[in-house]
Amino acid sequence: MRWLGRNRAALVALLVFAALFALVDAISPGPMTYFDVSFQASGATPLALAAMGQTLVVLSGGFDLSAGAVISLVNAVLAATMDPADMEASVLVWTLAGIAVGMAVGAFNGFFVAVLRLQPIVVTLSTMFIVQGLTLLVLDQPGGFVSPSLGNLYMGDAIPEVLPASLVLLGLAALFWLWLKKTWLGVALYAVGGDPHAAAATGVSVPLVRFSAYVLAGGFYGLSGVFVSAQTGSGDPLVGNSLLLSMFAAVVIGGTRLGGGKGGLVGTIFGAFVLMIVVNILLALNVSAYFSTIAEGGVLLAAVLIGSCARDSVLVEQIRRLSGVARARRAGTHVSQRPQDDRKLPFVAGRAQGRPVGDRIAEPGVLQRHGRTLRYAVPAYACLAIVLVVTQVLLGNTLASWSFWNSLLVLSTFLVVLALGQGSVILTGGLDLSVPWTIGLSGILLAGIVQGSDAALLYAVPAVLGLAALIGLFNGLGVVALGLSPIVVTLAANGILQGIALLYSGGTPSGFASPALRWLMTGRLGPITPVLLALAVFLVLGTLLLSRTAFGRRVYAVGNSLEAARLSGVRTGRVIVGVYVLSALCAALVGILLTGFSGQASLGMGDDYLLPSIAIVVVGGALITGGRGHFLGMVGGALLLTALQTLLAGTTLPYAFRAIFFGCVVLAAVIALREKRT
Repeated sequence: MRWLGRNRAALVALLVFAALFALVDAISPGPMTYFDVSFQASGATPLALAAMGQTLVVLSGGFDLSAGAVISLVNAVLAATMDPADMEASVLVWTLAGIAVGMAVGAFNGFFVAVLRLQPIVVTLSTMFIVQGLTLLVLDQPGGFVSPSLGNLYMGDAIPEVLPASLVLLGLAALFWLWLKKTWLGVALYAVGGDPHAAAATGVSVPLVRFSAYVLAGGFYGLSGVFVSAQTGSGDPLVGNSLLLSMFAAVVIGGTRLGGGKGGLVGTIFGAFVLMIVVNILLALNVSAYFSTIAEGGVLLAAVLIGSCARDSVLVEQIRRLSGVARARRAGTHVSQRPQDDRKLPFVAGRAQGRPVGDRIAEPGVLQRHGRTLRYAVPAYACLAIVLVVTQVLLGNTLASWSFWNSLLVLSTFLVVLALGQGSVILTGGLDLSVPWTIGLSGILLAGIVQGSDAALLYAVPAVLGLAALIGLFNGLGVVALGLSPIVVTLAANGILQGIALLYSGGTPSGFASPALRWLMTGRLGPITPVLLALAVFLVLGTLLLSRTAFGRRVYAVGNSLEAARLSGVRTGRVIVGVYVLSALCAALVGILLTGFSGQASLGMGDDYLLPSIAIVVVGGALITGGRGHFLGMVGGALLLTALQTLLAGTTLPYAFRAIFFGCVVLAAVIALREKRT
């Protein structure tokens, strides 16, 4: 019975897999053959291997957003370095090479997360972009050569017409895990994921365990990249990007708890097969392939919700808290029902207190009141000044040219708008990964509705912003009402929005921006572009919102301590939902502005804004865990990154260096501006 309790989640995943497999067999036109089984096994193996690596990281209490990029890098390395004349290359050598590449990236992540103790989300997100840039340097477009010997081994049969080699590979990976979990590292992995402080108190080296988890995970990603290479026979620098959402879905379906300490790799294997069969069922029912990301996002959310039904889950705690609030309201003892009299201590003039006027306490100066904010915000502007000087030296007459400044400010508009939304979310301790496809869907909808008509803007813009508010409400309620991780909710939402955009556009967006919108972004009002006037108003309103309103003060209170804010009477749920709605509205506004800037919308138009939207907040002095930062500092970060883009665009460096450079800038900023530990 104890064994059943420990492995309940994996057994449930196995039963779901068996039921879905039987359903596929029932709806298939003919009986399942060995070829069908082998084909499905080979199709699910890359996801299963990658998800097993992700499971190791999740068990340790972390996240790894760089997994898909590592798979692409391994695929590109093999395709670019294999000799086309060597048709019988050593499978073992190239497999070990792929695993080594993955482990090297894992060691990079592990160093920053375990040794420097940085947030796993921002580290692995930065690594994702750095690795993507490296991949483009290795192989800038699909092609290359992968020896057929890899395909012959991994895509063939271990026992002809009986056992596919892919299942043998997964079996070996499962045996490795069953051995590992009985070692000191496996036991420590669960201990660190469950309670790192308690693990450290018992003598466990928490940094070593976390570092090892990322290194081993990188090895699994590398093996997945090798298998993908065997499947395709060539290289593709983007081949692993689509696996990220599926990985987390497979991890959760397999019974591993996000946050660490519970789960295992065997359940993840079945989770990957469940996800693969769900997609195959959709295809068998002639459902559009565009529904695949919607299905994956929905399955991820459903699996997390089911896993949240445990007695100690956040969802159950939320229900208990709401029940307590209801009881307090009925009894009339809730904090909001108490008298609202001002109970602050009165401060009167010194003479009225019997004190000489000269003994009055002097009010703090401007630098004293805002010293902490300036300490973290000013470096962004100082670095901006350095970048501008370097631009003048390398590119010539720029600082004296108004056209340069006008272009710099127009290009920075998109990041400044995102800074308010993403920055507000980060100030509360969250993160919004749905920004890319909120931008993309908003632009596609606007262009499709407007079709070049100025009159249509009157109802198209409110419609797009209304949809964005619903997206933000979905994200916020997922975090607050359901108690789900912001990373999971917004990642799933991003996949769902991608599917909706593909369905709406049919894979080919149509329509174009109206003349008025084009004029706003590219026209002239005297010497300036009209959007800069709107940007000035936005800067004033954004600054006032976060620094001079009750909502802004509550955002900081939630970020500093959610529990303290709740005990102080702040309706934290409303604040958190509000920042996600604000983030979605800002992303939709960027989608609208980008459509006007380029004249039309395109699929993936928001993909390049995920890391920058986080980078500008971090570079602007905000703390990634929340509670610290100022909107004007984030504006400085937006100007800095735009100036860096301008500088890089004016050099002969390949485009891939931009992603590498941005990732490095974010890591450097997080290290330099992190809170000092006492």
